[in-house]
Amino acid sequence: MVAVLGLPLAPGTAGSGGAGLSDAVSALVVAVCVAVTLRRAERPLTRTAALVLGLPVVGIALAAAGADSPSTAAVGMVRYCQIFVLVPVSVLVLVRDRRDFRFLAWSFVGLALWQGVIGVQQYLTGTGASYMGEDIRAVGTFGPTDVMGMATVVSYGLVAAVGLALGARTAARRTPALLCALALLLPLALSFSRGAWIATVVACGAQVLLAGLRRAVRLFAVAAATAVVLVGGLGVGTALLQERMTSITQVTDAPDQSVTDRYTMWAAAVGMWSEHPVTGVGLKGFPAYRDSHASLALSSGSDTGGAGAAFARQPLLSPHNMYLLILSEQGLIGLLGLAGSWLALLLLALRRLGRGAGERSVGGERSGAGGPPGAGGPSGAGERSGGVGRAGAGERSRAGGRSGAGGRSGARHGSGVCERSGAGGRPGAGGRSSAGGRSGAECGLVACGLLGWQLVDFVYADIGGPSTVLTGLVIGLAAWWGLAPQAPPKEAAAP
Repeated sequence: MVAVLGLPLAPGTAGSGGAGLSDAVSALVVAVCVAVTLRRAERPLTRTAALVLGLPVVGIALAAAGADSPSTAAVGMVRYCQIFVLVPVSVLVLVRDRRDFRFLAWSFVGLALWQGVIGVQQYLTGTGASYMGEDIRAVGTFGPTDVMGMATVVSYGLVAAVGLALGARTAARRTPALLCALALLLPLALSFSRGAWIATVVACGAQVLLAGLRRAVRLFAVAAATAVVLVGGLGVGTALLQERMTSITQVTDAPDQSVTDRYTMWAAAVGMWSEHPVTGVGLKGFPAYRDSHASLALSSGSDTGGAGAAFARQPLLSPHNMYLLILSEQGLIGLLGLAGSWLALLLLALRRLGRGAGERSVGGERSGAGGPPGAGGPSGAGERSGGVGRAGAGERSRAGGRSGAGGRSGARHGSGVCERSGAGGRPGAGGRSSAGGRSGAECGLVACGLLGWQLVDFVYADIGGPSTVLTGLVIGLAAWWGLAPQAPPKEAAAP
C-alpha cells in the first residue's frame, strides 16, 4: 500500500475523488486480514481494541442514514470506515512484532525520500505546481490538485525517522534515521504547506520530550546546523519561502485569500452544526450546504496548475479542518466517536511508552548474558531473550530457554497479535534481541509522533486524495502500539 503511492498518477486522478489504486490495495489488505483471522479461528481484537476502533462506526452510520443523498452518503460511509476502522484494524492484526512495525516505519521514510527527491527536482527545474505565479511548489507525483499529498508523505517520513533515531540504541540504527530526517527537511520546506510545517514541529518536539532532552540535544544541534546550511549556504531560503513562513504569524492581521477562504468555510461548518447539532447535515453534505452558510468573502475556488496540468479552478468542497468537517456532517455524535477514538489511542500509546520508560529508570535494564544494560534485559513491552529476571510487561523467558538456540522468546497467545523476539528468537551480540532494541522505544516514539502529527494536521486539513490511505496506516500503527495485548505474567516458554 505504501509502495503504490510512489507511482505516478494519471492526469486528473488526484483530484477526481474516485477510488484509486491505493484504495484497491487497501481493500486487498483488509481481505488478507479477514483471511488470517478466519485461519487463526480466534478473536482478533481485545474488548478494548474493539471498543476504541469501533466507536466511530456509530456516528458514521447515523450521519449516513440522515443524509439527503443516500448514494453519496454510502460512498462517504465506505470511505470513513476504510480509513478509520478497517485499515487500522488490519494493521493491528497483521503486524506481528516490532520488526514488522519498524519495516512499516522505514517504508514511510523510503516513500518520503522518493517523493521528496521528485519534489526538490520540481522546484529546481520549475516543473512543480503553480505558486505565486511560478511553477515551483513541490508536489511529488500527486499533482497540483493534491498539493498536500507530498507534504503529508514527507512529514510522515520525517516524523518516523526522528522517532527511529531517538529510540535507537546503536549508532548503526541511529545514524541512517537521522540522516533521512535531515534530508527530508528540504522537500518539506519546498512543499510550502504551513499546516504540515506546524504539525511536524509539534510532533517532533513531542518526540524529543518523550525521549528525554539530553538525548536529543545533539539532534537539535545537527538540525540547526543543517537549517543554517540550507538557508544561508545553498540559498534555499527564497523570498517566497520566507514570506510563507512569515504568513503563519499574520493569519489574523493580514490573511491571504486562502486563509480567508478557510476561515469562511470554518464559519460555514459551525453554522451547519448549529442547525443540526446531533447528527449533522449528513455524510458528504458539506458542499451542498456550503453556499447557504458561507459569507460573500468565500471565493469560487482555488487556482491550480503546473506540474504537467493545465490551469483550473478547483471547487472548495470541505472546510480544510477535519474536526469541523466531522462536526458539520456528523454532529456531536460523530465528533465524539471519531475524536474520542483518536484521543483514546493517543493516551494508550503514551501510557505504554511512559510505562516502558518508567521501568527502565526505576528497575534498570538487566543483561541476559552479561551485556550492557538493556542488551537483553526486561523490556517495557514484554520482550525478552534469555537471561534471568522479570520481564517488564509480563513476558518471561527462562534461563534455560531456547531463545539463544533459535527458539522463540516468550509465549504466543491467542490474541492474533503477538510479539516475537527477533527472527526466531535469536539474540544479538551480548544477548540482545534483534527486535527489541531499547524496550521498543523506537516503535513507541514513531507511533506517538505519527498520531500526534495527524491530530495537529487535522486542524488545517481533512481527508482526501490518494495519500489518505496512509492515515489509516498511521492510526493502525498507533493502535498496535497502544492496544496489542501482552502475554500473561506467568506465561513462559517451554523449558
